[in-house]
Amino acid sequence: MTNAPAAKPKKRIYQHLYFWVLVGISIGIGIGLAAPGVGADMKWLADLFIKLVKVVIAPTIFATVVVGIAGMGNLAKAGGLALKTVLYFNITTVFALAIGLVVINIWQPGSGLGYDIESFDTSAADATIESAGATDSGFSGFVLDLVPTSFASAFVEGKLLQVLLLAILVAVALSMLGSRAEGMVRGLDTFAKTMFGVIKLVMWVAPLGAMGGMAFTIGQHGSAILGSLASFMLSFWITCLLFITLVLGAVCRMTGFSLLKYVRFIKDELLIVLGTSSSETVLPRMLTKLEAAGTPKHVVGMTIPTGYSFNLDGTAIYMSMGALFIAQAFGVDVSIWTQIGLLVFMLISSNGAAGVSGAGLVTLAASLAAFDSVIPVAGIALIVGIDRFMSEGRALTNLTGNGIGTLAIARWTGDLDRDRLKYVLDNPQTVDVDELMKQEALGATTSAADAAGGKTEPQKETADRGA
Repeated sequence: MTNAPAAKPKKRIYQHLYFWVLVGISIGIGIGLAAPGVGADMKWLADLFIKLVKVVIAPTIFATVVVGIAGMGNLAKAGGLALKTVLYFNITTVFALAIGLVVINIWQPGSGLGYDIESFDTSAADATIESAGATDSGFSGFVLDLVPTSFASAFVEGKLLQVLLLAILVAVALSMLGSRAEGMVRGLDTFAKTMFGVIKLVMWVAPLGAMGGMAFTIGQHGSAILGSLASFMLSFWITCLLFITLVLGAVCRMTGFSLLKYVRFIKDELLIVLGTSSSETVLPRMLTKLEAAGTPKHVVGMTIPTGYSFNLDGTAIYMSMGALFIAQAFGVDVSIWTQIGLLVFMLISSNGAAGVSGAGLVTLAASLAAFDSVIPVAGIALIVGIDRFMSEGRALTNLTGNGIGTLAIARWTGDLDRDRLKYVLDNPQTVDVDELMKQEALGATTSAADAAGGKTEPQKETADRGA
């Protein structure tokens, strides 16, 4: 006899989150087109949703990473996982930067614009350049920014890279305490479950956030889609698709699953990101979904938060293409060696960039400041108006790459349940992330994979024969 869970009744379409997010996006587009002024004033809805999510992001990452590493009970294994994670993500970022440079050099959407920096109105870039100047650039700035000014400041300022560092340090310290730390680990696990309960409640606001974000994007910036700016946006979106298809698609094949099935599996999260232009809004949901798809909790807890700091593939593409687009618009000939130097510098500066809308523009400005003698940083003013449209492509690419990277690293370390992954990707309806997060909040002791549907079919047959 099998102990397979009873089949759950199939949800109607209006009971799925993605349906209401789609409704929100559609209404937002309609408002932006019909009443641009009203749409431009609706950004607060998207900002409200993002702020609600960000309230729980830092503590959730902290608790998840600490529990994941401390639960491994092997610091050498945890260190190896961290090293492989950072190595993989930096390799994919190099590919993203390189593809962006290749496409922008071939497409050349800025050629022929003929702007003169002396007469060009740079006022639109003043705020961005000021924000970029407030941060240290280069390797030393990156390293210094890893360490918060106090333990609490990392959480108050929402700097995920600093939170990740603190989580690793605390996890290592708890691991060294042995059995004396078990109570602390259980407490943090309970705290993480509480945060999952909060995020489940916040997700009810997602359709409104998507509506407000899309209405603002269309109402505020719809008229900006003109001439070479439209060509630049099109080249960027096509480059993101090329990266996902060629690079991430190859990773999927090597890992043993279909890219299209994976995209279908995370469609809810992709739609939320499309509406809000922020990949952070779905971080807790991705943690739950990937665990349900056969990735152990300790791998998910390490790779997903790390990916949000080290694996911003969409941001990397945007930075490399944006820099050369500005150079082309001002008729600046950038040598191949300067482009390679720019690529290396951006590889460092892209690490730690936040997944929130607008961060890519500031990071690009900070990178160009180091090459201002070649590419005028004031040229940022050219793309400020269309940054929101690019932001959505960045966030979608970042999210897709983070999830695929997590599965690839789990396969690399030998921790991926490939049978479970195949079963879930073939039957995505078996994973109800809202129900899983509810069970997490209630303190269920089963893993997300078990709660999502128990053992895979091959495993059930083996268990039956053994019984």
